[in-house]
Amino acid sequence: MKALLGDIEVSYTAQGEGMPVVFVHGLAEGKESWCEIQKRIGNFRTYAYDLRGHGETTLGIGKGTIEQLGDDLVTFLEKVCGRAQCVGYSLGGTLVLWAAAKRPELVSAAIVAGTSAVVGRQAVGFFSDRIRMIEENFSAFAPALKKDTALQIVTSGVDLEALTARRLEAVGNGGGYVNAARAMIGLHENPLTPLLSNIQCPVSVIGGSGDIFCPRKAADIMLNKLSNGTYQEVNDAGHLMSVDQLENYSNTIHKSLQRRN
Repeated sequence: MKALLGDIEVSYTAQGEGMPVVFVHGLAEGKESWCEIQKRIGNFRTYAYDLRGHGETTLGIGKGTIEQLGDDLVTFLEKVCGRAQCVGYSLGGTLVLWAAAKRPELVSAAIVAGTSAVVGRQAVGFFSDRIRMIEENFSAFAPALKKDTALQIVTSGVDLEALTARRLEAVGNGGGYVNAARAMIGLHENPLTPLLSNIQCPVSVIGGSGDIFCPRKAADIMLNKLSNGTYQEVNDAGHLMSVDQLENYSNTIHKSLQRRN
């Protein structure tokens, strides 16, 4: 499905019946990354969309800010599905928190997985390096993404080549990745943390026990500011929880949704 929202044409999927739930993917991901989880989420009308410049969604005029990407989510809620529970992974979780703080009437509950509200110096260096690769030597990006992907999983037996290929397809020409990476860099000087105290809806924070990109410390920073936050951990999972522990991850999300139904 396609929808013209502001300066971009957004590609999304929708399935099921019931209360609406919107899934928001992370960097170097696409709407397809939610496919298996959508299949497992019953009794809800689920939506998953490609972020600006990812997958089949156009880039438009990218500003490289959390505000722009968060406003894209707000516009999706306003124009496509209305008030909904929002589930965000990594970058997507940050956008869900931004929307919940800025437009509380549109987000009835938030579930954020592998998410951080602030970016440290090491992460700034990582994002800056990947931006340079895409802009100056794109051929170096594919092996770098493969390495990054390997660090985000802890289970053996994963087809790393196939997984990386799917992520590269979502990245496309890299414009959306660069735009989103710049937005994440902005969280170093301007963390989302001060906004979290404005969120009144329930927030379920999900973390992978072996996540080195968003460890428990990142969750605790958010939970210290959230007035209605809870934490759940997916065992034996790295940052890519949907790859390491699909069933456990899906069940954790589903249970969080059921409590707020």
